[in-house]
Amino acid sequence: MASFNFCKMHGLGNDFVIIDGISQPIDIQSLSIPNLADRHLGIGFNQLLFIYPTKKADVACQIFNADGSEAEQCGNGMRCVARFLHEEKLTDKKSLRIETKAGIMQVLITNYDDIQVNMGNPCFEPDAIPCKANQIKKRYELPLDENQAHLTMAVLSMGNPHAILQVDSILDFPVEKIAPQIARHAFFPRGTNVGFMEIVDPKHIRLRTYERGVGETVACGSNACAAVVSGIQNHSLDHKVKVELRYGTLWIEWDGAKGPVLMSGPAARVFSGSASY
Repeated sequence: MASFNFCKMHGLGNDFVIIDGISQPIDIQSLSIPNLADRHLGIGFNQLLFIYPTKKADVACQIFNADGSEAEQCGNGMRCVARFLHEEKLTDKKSLRIETKAGIMQVLITNYDDIQVNMGNPCFEPDAIPCKANQIKKRYELPLDENQAHLTMAVLSMGNPHAILQVDSILDFPVEKIAPQIARHAFFPRGTNVGFMEIVDPKHIRLRTYERGVGETVACGSNACAAVVSGIQNHSLDHKVKVELRYGTLWIEWDGAKGPVLMSGPAARVFSGSASY
């Protein structure tokens, strides 16, 4: 039986296991990711982040959801990867380039409570998101079933797909019932992450997120970016916004044009360990 070393980390409660494929040999495909993600029988995490060498950037990161499916990118995860690389002295850089399935992400470490990720430009093209629409719209009407009214939402990609609904209260809205229906809706061929945004004022929102392949999580960086972008497009939000999550705050900036979205927040180390497989 083989074993591997890992590090458990989180970004505002969105928790990850990082496996270092630079310093140790491991066949990531041989792992049962759903078993490792189980919070009673395994390590427990929202996503597994596997880092390995690449010639295209400082490091490459393969991202797996708790159900074993692969994700394109993860903003909270990239902050954790940056801290891990820096703490483990795998790099002495504070400005890092991390290759993901969605492309190369730039990360800047000011300190471990303030790590900025360049999340790239938002994409609104239906084929690229992807979603089954014939043209770009700022708002889409999505029917769930015959007994419910159509829901209005913004749909965009931050390297991964997002549907954003503006609600009066994130505590009162039936997220548990509605979110899975949207995440698996036929309108989204690859599924989607779903965000429920409550606007406090133009500089402050509250957010709940349901991640495809995971379920509701306490924080999602790319969903926070998508929510702010949708609010700016709708002229409801300023260009720098505080995103209030269950365990803390992210800051999201976007100029509202064709520039990248910048996300800043902390990354925390929980513990290190080893597991057998």
